Amino acid sequence: MMQMLAAGGMPILTDGERKADDDNPRGYYEWEPIKQLPKRPALIDQAEGRAVKCISQLLMALPANRSYRIIFMERPLPEVLASQAEMLRRRGTTGPAMDESALKKAFEAHLKQVELWLKSKPEASVLRVNYHDVLRDPLLISQRIEEFLAMPLDANAMAAEVVPTLYRQRAQENVSPAS
Repeated sequence: MMQMLAAGGMPILTDGERKADDDNPRGYYEWEPIKQLPKRPALIDQAEGRAVKCISQLLMALPANRSYRIIFMERPLPEVLASQAEMLRRRGTTGPAMDESALKKAFEAHLKQVELWLKSKPEASVLRVNYHDVLRDPLLISQRIEEFLAMPLDANAMAAEVVPTLYRQRAQENVSPAS
């Protein structure tokens, strides 16, 4: 999504610290200071007018006295878990000492908590973007993003950033990106 936004002309807040690797060969487009948001909420001021990648756990640390446009990427949890497990395997590290079922339940509970938080924040406009919809019709999704952000973006350039061959961690129930 960050690559799509950048290609479309949206200013991006990134530090380039986390380099491209086997897990994300096109780069991460992350901004390390965002991890300090719970302790230093004023950091978000640096993102004014720019897109910044923020994991769902940090959304609830966003200060209430600002307005936000949040593009919330949604992907089936089995795929998220498989992707995380593969990344940890490649790094030679291990994840939490939890079986997959418990981990999935924890993620589901977290997502419900985030959903309740988002609903309670009138200052936060949210566009939910399904990962598979991006793969199926990147131009349509790019146009929806342009409309949601209410700014002129190059939807064709955004759509061109989608590389379906990078969709590698598929959930058992998903046979193809179109399912």
